[in-house]
Amino acid sequence: MMIKKIINNALKRLKAEGKLLTPDFYAEAFCKEAKKANMKVEDCEHLENSIQLLNKDLQADLRNYHIKTIKEFVRYVVTKLNRTNPTQCTKILESQILLTKRILQVAAVLHNKEIASLSRSTIEIMESTSQPQQLDSLRQQWVNFITTYDDTFLQELKPYGAVDSSDLRKTITGLDINISQDSKSKDELTKLARLLVASFVPSIASSVNDEIASVSDKLRNNPAILESDTIENEIRSIISLRIALDNKTVKDMVGSIDGVLDKLSLRLIAMIESSDTSNLEIQEIKKELESYSEESTTNFKVAHKKLFTIAVALEKNTQLLSSELKGHSMEVKLLSDRVNSLEKELENAKKESQEDFLTKLVNKRALDKMIKVKDAEYKRYGRNYSVAMFDIDHFKKVNDNYGHEAGDAILAAVAKILKNDSRTVDIVGRFGGEEFLAILSDTDLQGGVTFAQKAREHVQKARFVYKGKRIKVTISAGVSERKNHVSAEATINSADEYLYKAKHEGRNRVEYKK
Repeated sequence: MMIKKIINNALKRLKAEGKLLTPDFYAEAFCKEAKKANMKVEDCEHLENSIQLLNKDLQADLRNYHIKTIKEFVRYVVTKLNRTNPTQCTKILESQILLTKRILQVAAVLHNKEIASLSRSTIEIMESTSQPQQLDSLRQQWVNFITTYDDTFLQELKPYGAVDSSDLRKTITGLDINISQDSKSKDELTKLARLLVASFVPSIASSVNDEIASVSDKLRNNPAILESDTIENEIRSIISLRIALDNKTVKDMVGSIDGVLDKLSLRLIAMIESSDTSNLEIQEIKKELESYSEESTTNFKVAHKKLFTIAVALEKNTQLLSSELKGHSMEVKLLSDRVNSLEKELENAKKESQEDFLTKLVNKRALDKMIKVKDAEYKRYGRNYSVAMFDIDHFKKVNDNYGHEAGDAILAAVAKILKNDSRTVDIVGRFGGEEFLAILSDTDLQGGVTFAQKAREHVQKARFVYKGKRIKVTISAGVSERKNHVSAEATINSADEYLYKAKHEGRNRVEYKK
């Protein structure tokens, strides 16, 4: 009965300590319970008996290492034996540690959240001054993972193709999946986005403005944004803006027509006044109309007769006016063509004033304008944002060694990577020279650092080739968030200071307030 009780207590101990039921853990728990029950078990005495055979120095060393099992004791003895050749042992140990790190780095990029997180944690512990307890805890986590890992969820893909649990890429590539409800929903959002973009186009005005164009591009590139709450106010604002554009165009058109009518009226009056008879008739009709307004009854026949007389006079003089208008039609057409040309030039100049000609990103002038808008949102609504400042490392050497054309190609390629890594709500622009600035909406410091690290890694891995020559390119970055600073300008200056620190610390790195 005593043995059975010890076994039950050992199982309870494992459960209370959160350990798996493995031979090593069970043996350790059983021996502890046996010792607690004052029962001597020969298997539990092996470790103590073996330790007693060592000298006092080694026994003290074993206590410092907290040796609790025979397996740990054997590992300790093997290590001591290996140290009979310290140089060879050190080399092997360093190689094993380096190999372990590389394996962990590979595991960190696998498509499994738990193993990636565990790999990164293990690398951090290995690179720091770790304690035996930390290593034991990590080892236990790895044991827990390998004993509880279950990939049976892959079998849910069987209806769509062959499942090979040893080759995930092969499995995914071979799947034949029909369009799901999510895909249909995505198509519906795309159609809705197209309809909204079409509704943004003014019905009377000749073109849209920059704000309408910006929101339209946002919807075209990412229809899923329609499911967010923030887009509703933007759409309402754009519709109001479209109506305002139409109203302004109508007002301008009416004003233009009024001007033409005024000139035409003056012309007609001038023609009529050239005839004394017509002028006298107009004066008489005017007096009669004034008298009509004072009388209770109106002689419409007389008024009609007088007006008919004016119409006949106008008919005669209109022929002359028509002839003159035909003569001026060519001048009007030339003026119209000139106006259209000037409008196109103005539109191009406006576009160029906000776009960097080389990288096709927004320029510093546009960045200054956009950071003010973001800062106004922060002050009014508390919407935090982060800024990331980037700089191409050793860019001058690229120009000196390969020429300015190669430098321009590198600038354009890096700009494209930064643009692709950003979201549609983010703003990426050329700050000057080889520097770039990213304004990251609704993003805290950690989110900004994640974006900067991703961009840095993509630039480092990219293959930059110019005229058959491979050019190694890296970037450095500094990141700051708005809520930690008194102004937008202070936030940018802080990011610039961290960028300087990154370049001073060796480049190809991201620095921020830690």
